[in-house]
This record gives sequence, C-alpha cells and structure tokens, in this order.
Amino acid sequence: MALFKKKRAGKPGEWFYCLQHKKVEEGPECPAEDRLGPYPTRSDAERAMETAAERNREWENDPRWHDKPSPDAEG
Repeated sequence: MALFKKKRAGKPGEWFYCLQHKKVEEGPECPAEDRLGPYPTRSDAERAMETAAERNREWENDPRWHDKPSPDAEG
C-alpha cells in the first residue's frame, strides 16, 4: 500500500480527453501526459481530437511558423 497517493491536477467540472483510453473523463482520472484538457464542457472534451487537428492545420499553414522566407520577402 502506498503511503502517499499521487494527486492528479484538476477539479470536478473540468473535462478531459484521455488519449490512452480514448474516452472523456471528468476530474481527471488519467495522468497528464495521457490527456488533453481541461475543457469547460463534456461536449468540448468529446471534440478534443477534432479541435487538435483543426489547430494543427492552422499552425501548419501559418507562415509565421515556417523557417523558409516567404517568396515576396527581400533577401
């Protein structure tokens, strides 16, 4: 039996998406490295993978995040 229980950050009413179990959890239940969140609602947590994909597309297409100079830049 462990002397100290490892406390997970988070509060009831915060929603997370567990990447390992592929499920929504309130609280959280799983370790931080295995989850996305917190989200304000369960439905937002259910869309976590869609939200991440949308943000990745935005970042991939943002010229500020590319090392190559833009074609119209002087140099």
